[in-house]
Amino acid sequence: MKLHKLPKVKKGNIKKVKLLKKDPFGNIILFKRLLIGVLATFTYGRINIVNKLKVEGTENLIGLPEKNVLFISNHQTYYADVIALYHVFCSVKWKFRNTVGIPLYMLIPRANTYYVAAEETMKNSGLIPKIFSYAGAVTVRRSWRAHGKNVQRGADRKAPEKIKKALEQGWVVNFPQGTTSPYAPIRKGTAHIIKEYKPIVVPIVIDGFRRAFDKKGLYFKKRGSTLQVKFKQPLRFTDKDSLEDITAQIGDAIEQFPIKKDEAPVQT
Repeated sequence: MKLHKLPKVKKGNIKKVKLLKKDPFGNIILFKRLLIGVLATFTYGRINIVNKLKVEGTENLIGLPEKNVLFISNHQTYYADVIALYHVFCSVKWKFRNTVGIPLYMLIPRANTYYVAAEETMKNSGLIPKIFSYAGAVTVRRSWRAHGKNVQRGADRKAPEKIKKALEQGWVVNFPQGTTSPYAPIRKGTAHIIKEYKPIVVPIVIDGFRRAFDKKGLYFKKRGSTLQVKFKQPLRFTDKDSLEDITAQIGDAIEQFPIKKDEAPVQT
């Protein structure tokens, strides 16, 4: 019996198989999914046992595409707001409606969700922010605030490209005020993103998080609080809408109406 030699295969013809896929920011999706599942396990009791999460409007998420969806929301704590939204997004993936219900979604959580966060908060504040950052943070440098002080510096030119990458991969949560202070002005950066990349824009209104948690959203302030998350119908924009028009619509949609300058709260 003759044995035939196998033909030699050139190295250039061998396709490399990526066993561990990464998101646009270099995070391994498998690890990211596991991390989100672990964080969901440890935080579920904080938002729906110690406190009570009330969700409205998830019917507005049904049928949304997997990519190029921008959620805009008011902001009350550094982390608790985003954690609650991740719970809701994952529960919707598992066909829950207006509830996080039994947290079966922790088994296979949604991984292509991102949120815009201040770079100094996520990278210069210890281990916990770094862990949360791996779960989907798109870090940007604020031009008006740094290290707890008001500043004036150039805009982060890399921010739009980062957000574009995230939108090309999934859903992105953005806080157009860029601060946890209530009724702070809406920054025009979000309007630029909407006008340039034309995502589907879904407004969110949250409440109760400032009452329940400290500013970072890590420690309890008042247990037994009701945490409210309301999703509204997607906004409609046209090419004729100016940046000022879009900014005004954003403020109205997330119920952060403009207030007089001398009444504005100190930003954090």
